[in-house]
Amino acid sequence: LLSTISCKMVVKGKKSDGEPVKAWKSQPCRLYVKGAIMGFKRGLRNQYEKTSLIKIDGLQDKKDVDFYLGKRVVYIYKAVREVKGTKFRTIWGRVTRAHGSNGTVRAQFARNLPAKAMGGRCRVMLYPSRV
Repeated sequence: LLSTISCKMVVKGKKSDGEPVKAWKSQPCRLYVKGAIMGFKRGLRNQYEKTSLIKIDGLQDKKDVDFYLGKRVVYIYKAVREVKGTKFRTIWGRVTRAHGSNGTVRAQFARNLPAKAMGGRCRVMLYPSRV
Protein backbone atom coordinates (compact mmCIF):
# COMPACT_ATOMS: atom_id res chain seq x y z
CA LEU A 1 0.00 0.00 0.00
CA LEU A 2 2.61 2.52 1.02
CA SER A 3 5.33 1.48 -1.44
CA THR A 4 3.33 2.87 -4.38
CA ILE A 5 3.56 6.43 -3.12
CA SER A 6 6.42 8.30 -4.78
CA CYS A 7 6.68 11.96 -5.67
CA LYS A 8 9.51 12.84 -8.00
CA MET A 9 9.86 15.89 -10.22
CA VAL A 10 11.46 15.27 -13.63
CA VAL A 11 12.33 17.51 -16.58
CA LYS A 12 10.32 16.50 -19.65
CA GLY A 13 11.74 18.97 -22.16
CA LYS A 14 12.25 22.66 -22.82
CA LYS A 15 9.93 25.50 -23.75
CA SER A 16 10.56 27.73 -26.76
CA ASP A 17 12.32 30.27 -24.52
CA GLY A 18 14.68 27.59 -23.16
CA GLU A 19 12.97 27.20 -19.77
CA PRO A 20 12.68 23.54 -18.66
CA VAL A 21 9.25 21.89 -18.51
CA LYS A 22 8.84 20.05 -15.18
CA ALA A 23 6.30 17.33 -14.48
CA TRP A 24 5.61 14.74 -11.81
CA LYS A 25 6.96 11.30 -12.61
CA SER A 26 4.09 9.40 -11.02
CA GLN A 27 0.49 10.54 -10.77
CA PRO A 28 -1.26 10.98 -8.41
CA CYS A 29 0.98 11.72 -5.45
CA ARG A 30 -0.80 11.36 -2.13
CA LEU A 31 0.90 11.87 1.23
CA TYR A 32 -2.03 10.56 3.24
CA VAL A 33 -4.19 7.47 3.64
CA LYS A 34 -7.97 7.79 3.61
CA GLY A 35 -9.90 7.04 6.76
CA ALA A 36 -13.49 7.03 7.96
CA ILE A 37 -14.66 8.51 11.26
CA MET A 38 -16.78 5.85 12.96
CA GLY A 39 -17.78 7.74 16.09
CA PHE A 40 -16.61 8.47 19.60
CA LYS A 41 -15.13 6.00 22.04
CA ARG A 42 -18.04 4.82 24.14
CA GLY A 43 -19.48 2.27 26.48
CA LEU A 44 -23.07 1.23 26.92
CA ARG A 45 -24.10 4.42 28.73
CA ASN A 46 -21.21 6.89 28.40
CA GLN A 47 -19.41 8.32 25.42
CA TYR A 48 -16.03 10.03 25.49
CA GLU A 49 -15.93 12.85 22.98
CA LYS A 50 -12.22 13.51 23.34
CA THR A 51 -11.39 10.18 21.64
CA SER A 52 -12.62 9.35 18.13
CA LEU A 53 -12.59 5.97 16.40
CA ILE A 54 -11.16 5.93 12.88
CA LYS A 55 -11.16 3.08 10.37
CA ILE A 56 -8.11 3.43 8.11
CA ASP A 57 -8.47 2.07 4.58
CA GLY A 58 -6.34 -1.02 4.02
CA LEU A 59 -5.89 -1.95 7.69
CA GLN A 60 -7.24 -5.37 8.66
CA ASP A 61 -5.21 -6.43 11.69
CA LYS A 62 -4.07 -4.95 14.96
CA LYS A 63 -0.41 -5.65 14.08
CA ASP A 64 -0.65 -3.26 11.09
CA VAL A 65 -1.65 -0.37 13.38
CA ASP A 66 1.88 0.06 14.78
CA PHE A 67 3.00 1.98 11.68
CA TYR A 68 0.26 4.59 12.19
CA LEU A 69 0.83 5.30 15.89
CA GLY A 70 1.68 8.99 16.32
CA LYS A 71 0.67 9.93 12.77
CA ARG A 72 -1.29 13.15 12.25
CA VAL A 73 -4.98 13.00 11.36
CA VAL A 74 -6.95 15.84 9.80
CA TYR A 75 -10.69 16.32 9.43
CA ILE A 76 -11.46 18.82 6.64
CA TYR A 77 -14.86 20.47 6.38
CA LYS A 78 -16.41 23.34 4.46
CA ALA A 79 -17.91 26.33 6.27
CA VAL A 80 -20.20 29.08 4.99
CA ARG A 81 -18.08 32.11 5.82
CA GLU A 82 -14.70 32.66 4.21
CA VAL A 83 -11.73 33.07 6.59
CA LYS A 84 -8.20 33.84 5.36
CA GLY A 85 -9.31 33.40 1.75
CA THR A 86 -10.80 29.90 2.07
CA LYS A 87 -14.03 28.27 3.16
CA PHE A 88 -12.28 25.04 4.18
CA ARG A 89 -11.46 24.48 7.86
CA THR A 90 -9.46 21.73 9.53
CA ILE A 91 -9.29 19.99 12.87
CA TRP A 92 -5.97 18.24 13.51
CA GLY A 93 -5.42 15.22 15.71
CA ARG A 94 -3.08 12.32 16.35
CA VAL A 95 -3.42 8.52 16.28
CA THR A 96 -2.98 7.34 19.87
CA ARG A 97 -3.55 3.58 19.92
CA ALA A 98 -5.37 0.62 18.40
CA HIS A 99 -9.04 -0.06 19.12
CA GLY A 100 -9.97 -3.71 18.99
CA SER A 101 -8.32 -6.24 16.71
CA ASN A 102 -9.65 -5.26 13.28
CA GLY A 103 -7.44 -2.30 12.39
CA THR A 104 -9.52 0.49 13.91
CA VAL A 105 -7.54 3.21 15.71
CA ARG A 106 -8.25 5.79 18.38
CA ALA A 107 -7.36 9.40 17.71
CA GLN A 108 -7.48 12.53 19.83
CA PHE A 109 -8.11 15.87 18.14
CA ALA A 110 -7.18 19.39 19.21
CA ARG A 111 -10.90 20.19 19.44
CA ASN A 112 -13.56 17.52 19.77
CA LEU A 113 -15.05 16.56 16.42
CA PRO A 114 -18.57 17.80 15.67
CA ALA A 115 -21.44 15.33 15.38
CA LYS A 116 -21.71 15.90 11.62
CA ALA A 117 -18.24 14.37 11.23
CA MET A 118 -19.51 10.91 12.15
CA GLY A 119 -19.45 8.71 9.07
CA GLY A 120 -17.35 11.31 7.24
CA ARG A 121 -13.88 11.01 5.75
CA CYS A 122 -10.58 12.09 7.22
CA ARG A 123 -6.95 11.98 6.15
CA VAL A 124 -4.26 10.09 8.04
CA MET A 125 -1.00 11.79 7.11
CA LEU A 126 2.13 9.71 6.62
CA TYR A 127 4.13 11.94 8.96
CA PRO A 128 5.79 12.20 11.41
CA SER A 129 7.92 9.22 10.41
CA ARG A 130 9.19 6.84 13.08
CA VAL A 131 11.27 4.75 10.67
